[in-house]
Amino acid sequence: MTASHISRRNFLATGTAAIAGMALSSPLLAASAPRIRVGVIGTGSRGAGLITLLQKIPAFQVTACCDILPDNLRKAITISGGKAKAHTDHRALLNDRNLDAVVIATPLFLHAPMAIDALSAGKHVYLEKSLSYNIAEALAVEKKVAESNRVLQVGYQYRYYGLYRKIKEIIGQNWLGKITHLESQYNRNSDWRNPVSDPKLERIVNWRMYSEYCGGPLSELCAHQIDMIQFLLDANPTRAVAMGGINYWKDGRDTYDHIRAIYEYPGGIKSSVSSVLSNAYNSYNIKIFGEKATVEIQRENAYIYAENTQNRLGTVDGVTGATVSVKTQGDAEEIKWLQPGERLLEPTTYALEDFRRCIQEGKTPDSNVLTAKNSSLAIHMGNMAAKSGGTEYWPA
Repeated sequence: MTASHISRRNFLATGTAAIAGMALSSPLLAASAPRIRVGVIGTGSRGAGLITLLQKIPAFQVTACCDILPDNLRKAITISGGKAKAHTDHRALLNDRNLDAVVIATPLFLHAPMAIDALSAGKHVYLEKSLSYNIAEALAVEKKVAESNRVLQVGYQYRYYGLYRKIKEIIGQNWLGKITHLESQYNRNSDWRNPVSDPKLERIVNWRMYSEYCGGPLSELCAHQIDMIQFLLDANPTRAVAMGGINYWKDGRDTYDHIRAIYEYPGGIKSSVSSVLSNAYNSYNIKIFGEKATVEIQRENAYIYAENTQNRLGTVDGVTGATVSVKTQGDAEEIKWLQPGERLLEPTTYALEDFRRCIQEGKTPDSNVLTAKNSSLAIHMGNMAAKSGGTEYWPA
């Protein structure tokens, strides 16, 4: 089997074979609560970042790490303090009865199977977004969670971020009036590629480039915005159309380097979601258009622009008495959302703290299997519409 034809089925096995012989290149924990022993599966850039954040929350103790790439695994063990057990097979990690929970930060096509394995092993699960590679997997994970008595939280960390909760409050208080349209984008000027030390590892390291392993920009970037729109509107899309392709990074990838999807929500609300990998202007941005005002959401800030419908009579192109708009939109007013004395934290910190709370108190996460399933269905609708060129409808 050549490196360019590594199948999903043989991804882990091939990865292990390819590296064989290669050199290993918050709130305080209550005194009475035992620490939550965590294993991290997938210790690339995102997994390593999650370990760093877990180390800052006293309730958690990272005691095991798993990755098929030695460099990733070695780095993870170092970040975790050098005492965590090292595994190259996630099943060996799950067999550790001393583990209470796992964090899964692997390529997308492994999310659902590994989450089901972890729940079957009696572990609580923090699963990176998005929930599943396809619709059937999303439904399978939902079924498994219903059968277990374990917490499954999905890494849509903005559901815990005060900025979005403030925007939801503003919408609920009708500051924007009737909402008709939304626009969001997640752009980068990058080939989105990681360096590879051995050509045999190309598809393992750069799995985002290949549709066999993930859903491209819609599942890896725009997933957060799709989830947030469903959070803000309290609704799921009824149908979607989309276009995508590869028109810039012609480097052997088969996932899109650009996509634009338009979703329709109940009441006729239209939401445009796009990602471009050859231009980073206004990289991360969400706009919500209402009859009374517009909200623009950036990474850590948001602004509201009031509509001004006052008109006066004047001369337009020589026609006396024509209507002239005084000003159709007010100046930007920043939306204050941090509480007095609150320190700005990385959004994932809030999510991990809720993971702790749900485990220790038996709660259901705000980003749970149902909300994550609905976001995954929307992602799949967009990708299916782009592939078919037709309209995709919300699954029955």
